[in-house]
This record gives sequence, structure tokens and C-alpha cells, in this order.
Amino acid sequence: MGARPAQAQTVTLPAEVVTASRTPQLAEQVAVSVRTFDAETLRATPAATLDGALRSVPGFSLFRRSDSFSANPTAQGVSLRGLGPSGASRSLVLLDGVPLNDPFGGWVAWTKVARENLARIEVVPGGGASAWGNAALGGVVQLLTQQPSAQTTAANATFGDFGTRSAEVAHTQPGALGTFDLGAQVFATDGFTLVAPERHGPIDVAAWSRHTLMHLRWRQPLGEKLSWSASFRSYEEQRGNGTPYQRNGSRERSLAVNFAGQPVDAFAWKATAYAQDQVFSSTFSSVNATRTAETPASDQFSVPSTAMGAAWTGTWKQGHDSRTSAGADARTTRGETREYFTFAAGNFTRLRVAGGKQADLGLFALHEQALVPALRGTVGVRLNSWEEAAGHRCESDRATGVASRDDHYADRDGTAFSPSLGLVWKPDAAWRLRANTQQAFRRPTLNELYRPFRQGANVTEANPALRTEKVTTGEVGAEWILLEKILEASPPKNDPDVVLLSRFPRPTPTPRRILTLAATAFWNDLHDAVGNVTIARGPGTFPIVGTLAAGGLGRQRLNLDRTRTQGVELSATWNATTAFSFNAAVLFNDATVRRATVAPALVGKQVAQVPRRSATLGATWRAPGQLTFTPRVRWIGRQFEDDENALVLGEVVVADLGVTRPLTKRLTLFLTLENLTAARVETGRSADGVVNVGTPRLLLGGVRGAW
Repeated sequence: MGARPAQAQTVTLPAEVVTASRTPQLAEQVAVSVRTFDAETLRATPAATLDGALRSVPGFSLFRRSDSFSANPTAQGVSLRGLGPSGASRSLVLLDGVPLNDPFGGWVAWTKVARENLARIEVVPGGGASAWGNAALGGVVQLLTQQPSAQTTAANATFGDFGTRSAEVAHTQPGALGTFDLGAQVFATDGFTLVAPERHGPIDVAAWSRHTLMHLRWRQPLGEKLSWSASFRSYEEQRGNGTPYQRNGSRERSLAVNFAGQPVDAFAWKATAYAQDQVFSSTFSSVNATRTAETPASDQFSVPSTAMGAAWTGTWKQGHDSRTSAGADARTTRGETREYFTFAAGNFTRLRVAGGKQADLGLFALHEQALVPALRGTVGVRLNSWEEAAGHRCESDRATGVASRDDHYADRDGTAFSPSLGLVWKPDAAWRLRANTQQAFRRPTLNELYRPFRQGANVTEANPALRTEKVTTGEVGAEWILLEKILEASPPKNDPDVVLLSRFPRPTPTPRRILTLAATAFWNDLHDAVGNVTIARGPGTFPIVGTLAAGGLGRQRLNLDRTRTQGVELSATWNATTAFSFNAAVLFNDATVRRATVAPALVGKQVAQVPRRSATLGATWRAPGQLTFTPRVRWIGRQFEDDENALVLGEVVVADLGVTRPLTKRLTLFLTLENLTAARVETGRSADGVVNVGTPRLLLGGVRGAW
């Protein structure tokens, strides 16, 4: 048979994203920034963890610079573009539409998800409020899993430094009635010490971790235009946090059911219901100045929490250039911390029980309309009603049972309105200009409202009177694309394929992008931001925070009247040849306190944990000998550990390298070298001069297979 004409060759379809509006839409029609990672990119990125891979986005970070390889889960809240980093996370993280944020504390355990089972990740900084509501104040990160229709198996095994070892498997088995998916992972590392060498002492040990996870899913059609699926997830983790006494553990079970239908061509709908049940535990200590001994500070022996939710979304198409999406969602959470504290004579003498429940109901609508052939507009509205009940904090003497505190807080409720407006102008094939503005909100978590904590010599008090965080955001962006010129091949005469192809519409191939340049200017005005505000310095006994040792700080969660985050993000992608490609991004970010009635001295200070400048540079080189190299360089500018800008975390440049080589048709060898120059990544600094550090040089290697 003769060569196929150009029209019969594989066609690349235009890219679609689902997170910005909760329904599939062309990426070029979205008025907000969206960064996507496909499965191949995720596997090739030289990072030991999933959140480490996402650090290729300069605006993505956890509360601190450390990633989930060594970070305490309570410090794994997500920050996008520096909108007030917090352990509670001001961004919503989803797995196939189901929130991953902890029901009690809002943080995200990134080890709950294995990379091998992911199809794509979408990152939407600041653009998810109208569609997603509470907790999406800073943006949305959605993890989307593989859903193959044929029988497939993928697996990998990894070994490396610090006794790190892991194994993953993902299998899909079609049957007569439906399709069964299985995913599983086991991981362990002996870890590294978290304290910098100059202050490292006998009490400092490696921060080890172990976790296992399993994912089961059944997918089944119920007819030509209706399908359903049910999935079950199980997860367990244990961690050591850098000293013999300090540890934490997590256990979660979750169930989700999904339905999707398209009864007519112009209307489609989907529905999700889910339930999560989990238990968390953690211990904290105070270490002496010479780091030779530690004293237990608290034993958070049980934090049971549950979450239940449901959502429905419908999409109506009105002709070729208009569509409307609308829906409703609801989520309820309940959680309680149970912990021992005040250590004396070898035992904890007091018991604290604190927590409550929260409920949220939201209605939303988004309408997209072509205003003129080159201009498209989007308008969205969302109304949320929230309620908090059964808030309590009870403290008692363990020996006598006598209560020293028995607080029960009045129920609270309120509403939040979140409008949005966006425009996309595409004057020609090379240019795309967009603008977007919106309002969003976040209710403080149960942890922020009701649970105080002690870390070392520092005490942070809860605040049941915290107000709702509200933000007004805006961004304008421009994108210029240089496209590969597609030459139409003339089919050979008398080719029988020409007769066959002439009977069907011929899809237009999407040209390959040679060069993409993009710039985005953004502005976020955050009101009533919840911050850990310093209100006392030790030594001494103070109102609210109690007794502080020398060098200890007393903080309370308080609302700062107004903070502003603004900046510019620049990016470029260059596909030089089929063997070479490069990408770069830089973020200039100014996050400052503009008004703070509770702490006027903070006005003009930089928001803690937000660097003014950060950048990434990456490349892919498919070298001779079937080797593929994926280097990455990350630059993190100077930032501050604390609200008063007294504790500086130095700037750092981190270089990573990934190498892959096929061994057979189905097996691939891979190597990951993270922080190859062993740069010092300062992740924390205390008032007494102790510096914590992130991952040193880490070499991992393994084999990946697909059948």
C-alpha cells in the first residue's frame, strides 16, 4: 500500500482543560492562567516527590521550602503566587474532583497520590473561585488519574540514597460488564537530619517516613449516554520528624461515586458524592540549647476527622460559540484534636479536647459567549452559605479530671458572593490576550479556630473569632506563539486511500508550537488574612500564650486587615528540534502587609514565606544512544521565616537532573539526581539561631515497565 496522504496521519487535537470551569473547555478559550503537566512530563521531572515535580511552576510552593520527602504534613499547605502561605493551604487540591485538603487542618498529604497512576495535573493560580468556592481562594490544583479502556499494566521500582525504596503498580482490566482499575504504592526512606550542621546535636536524628496506599475503582457504562464509577482509597503513613520523640501518623479511608451522562448533544451532566474518614496523630517536643536532650511538649494522640460531600454540574451548549455551566456542591467536615500537654515529673498532666464541625453549600453559574469572532467573554457568579457549630475547647487535669477550661462557642454562619469576569482576545493565530478579575473567600479551618500548638520554645494560640478571608484578584496576560508551518502533501494518484478518505471529513492538524512566550501581570488584595502574629517574647508569663522560655515567641492566629500580593510572571517554551526543547519561567512577587490593626508594626513588612523572586529553567535532550536528559534549575530568592521579617532564609539555586534509557520495548531505566550540587536549602530558622534545611544531594534510580 502506498504512503498515506498528510490528512490521514495522526492528528493532534487542541488542548483541553477541565479545572477552570469544572467542565472540559479548550485551553485557548480560558481567561485565567493554566499550567498543565501530562503523564510523560510528570515521570520525567527530576524530583523525588509529586509536589517536588510541581515546583517547576515558580508560583507553586508548600508552606515551607521543604517538600513532602521530609516535611511534616501540617506544613504541606499549598501556596500559589505567594498569596499568604499557610500550613492550612489557601489553595484547593483535588483528585478527580474530590478535595484532598485535610478536613481538620486544610493541609495536603501529597504522598496520598502515586505519580504512576496520574494522567495529568492542572494548576490554576487565582482562577478557581467561581467554580470551586471555599478553599480555592489562592487557586486550584487538580490531579487527574488515568482511565484507559484497554488492558494495561504499569509498574516501577526505585532505590536510592538514605535508604529510599519504593514500588508502584497500576493495572486496568476490562471485563464484560465494566472496567476494573487497581493502583498501589509502598514507600520508605530512612531520611536525613533536618538541622543544619553548625547546630546539629546528639538529639537530632534522620526524618524517616513510610507510607502505603491503594486505589480500587470500578467503571461501568449504563447505556450509550450514561456511565458510573465507584472508587475506594486506603492510605497509611508514619513519619519521624527529626528527633527521637517527634513523630506523626496518618490513616485515611475514602469512597467516591461518580455518574456522567449526555442525554442530548447540547447537554451533559456529571455528579459526584464522596466520604472521607481519617485519623492523625503527632508528638512535639522542646529541645535544649545544646541540642543534647528534648522534653515532650505535647502528645496529639488522636485527631479523628470526617468529610462528606456531593456536587452536580450541568453544561448547556447554545450554538457553536456559547455555553453555560451551572451546578451545586455541598461539603461537611467534623474534626477534633485530643492531646496531652504540660509535661512534668515524667508525665503529661493535662488533657485538651478541641474541635467542631463546618458545613458549606454553594451554587454557581458560568456563561461563555463569543462576543465577536476574535473576542470571547466569560461571566461567573457563585453564592456560598456556610455554618460552624459545636465549637469547643476543653482542658482538664488528667489525675483529677477537674476542668480548667470548658469553652463552648456560639454557632456561626454567613454567606459569600464570588463573581468573576474574563475576556480572551485572539486577533490572529500567533497572539492570545486575556484578562480576568474575581472575588473569592476562605473560612478558617477547625485547626486554626480551635487548636493551639507548641513547636520547640514557640507557642501559637488558636482563635475561635477569626473572620472570613476575602480576596479580590485581577490578572492580564499575553501569549505569542510561533507555529510550525504544515506543508500539505499531495497524495499519490490512484492511491486507494484517497477514495476512502474523501468520504469522511478530514481533520485539520494542529501545528506544533516552536516557540511560546507568555507574560502575566497579577494583583491580589487579601482582606482579613489569617496570620500567626507575634504578641509576646520570652522569658516570662503572658496573657493568651502563657509561659515562654528564653528565646521563645508567643503568637496568635489573628486577622490582618489587608495584604497585597502583586507581580509579573514570564515564561518561555522553545522546541528547538525534535531532540531539544527548553522551558523557563520567572516570577517577580511583592507580597506585603498593607494594614494591620492588631499589629501596626507589620505594615510594610513582607508576608512570611514569600520570596520576591523565583525562577525555573528546564530542558529535554533526546541524545544519541536512546538516552534522554531532563535537567532542571530552580532559583528561590530570599524570604522571611516570620511575620516581623527578623528571620531571613537565604536565596538558593538548586539543580536537578533526570536521565532515562529504554532497556527493552517495555522496560525503561531511570535516574534522578536531586540537588546535585548539594546546595543548602534553608527551610526554617528559629529565634535562637537554629536553621532547618531541606533535601541534600539525593540520587534515586530504578526501572519502569508498561505492558
